[in-house]
Amino acid sequence: MIDVDGVVADVRHRLGFLRQRPGDWDAFFAAATADPPLPEGVDLVLGLAADHDVVWLTGRPERSRADTERWLRAHGLPAGVLTMRPDDDRRSARHFKRAELRRLARTRRVAVVVDDDPAVVSLLRDDGWPVVHADWLPYENTLKNAQEVEGRT
Repeated sequence: MIDVDGVVADVRHRLGFLRQRPGDWDAFFAAATADPPLPEGVDLVLGLAADHDVVWLTGRPERSRADTERWLRAHGLPAGVLTMRPDDDRRSARHFKRAELRRLARTRRVAVVVDDDPAVVSLLRDDGWPVVHADWLPYENTLKNAQEVEGRT
C-alpha cells in the first residue's frame, strides 16, 4: 500500500493554499496535476512493482480520482488499485488509512506500506504492519494539520 502525496508526488508548491485561513481546498487539489514527481518514491514504487501488485492508499478525496490517475500515468507509475478518501470523510489520515488497510488486507497480503506522515507510520508500525517511512521530503506542519486535524488529505 503506497501513499501518493509526499511519497511519489511533491506537494510543496501547493501548500500555500492551506496556509491561508480558511484553506482553499479546491485550489490545493486542483494544483495536484502540476506536482513534480519525487525520484526516490518513483524508484521505490517501480522496484516494488516488479514483483508486487501496487495498491495506492491516499488521503486525496475521491473527487480527484481522474486527476490522480492521469498524474500516475503521466509519470510512468503503475495504475494498480487506487483507494481514495470519500469526499465527506474527515477522519485523521492515520485513522482513515488504518481502516482502509485493514479492509484491503482482508482480500490480499500486504507486503509493505509506504507513507510520509509520521503519525500514520507510527500507528501502522504499532499495529504490526511492515512500514517504510518516506522521509525524503521535510514534513511540514501545514501538511500535518491537513492530514491529522482537518482530515482532508
